[in-house]
Amino acid sequence: MRTAIDTDDAPRSDSPISQAVRAGDTVYVSGQVPRTADGDIVNGDLGVQTERTLDNLEAVLAAAGLTLADVVKVTVFLTDLSDFDAFNDAYRRRFAAPMPARSAVAVADLAVDADVEIEAVAVEPDRAAGRSDGPN
Repeated sequence: MRTAIDTDDAPRSDSPISQAVRAGDTVYVSGQVPRTADGDIVNGDLGVQTERTLDNLEAVLAAAGLTLADVVKVTVFLTDLSDFDAFNDAYRRRFAAPMPARSAVAVADLAVDADVEIEAVAVEPDRAAGRSDGPN
């Protein structure tokens, strides 16, 4: 069963997407960008944009009852890899060990006028811990 996760604490999209979808004990968060909850783009260097994007990611996760500590995989889209150090500085301040698996790719453009987009996959720890995946 799939359930949409939506919150007013993160920007909504005009596109036909959910902010996140829960499938079993896994939550898939759609790409977040540096917008306020009202939809205004946050301008600034990549560090500032990354912080706002991670704020949005945290808000969507919170609506699902999760935190950044529950994230197991992150995909990052950057319009300029020369800013990768600024991105990593902001990212390191928000995630703790064990760090999520991560892919980062350079793209020519994003769907909005921003320099970073981040999507994530998180696992609900209580539900995952109580599950038996192997033979008894």
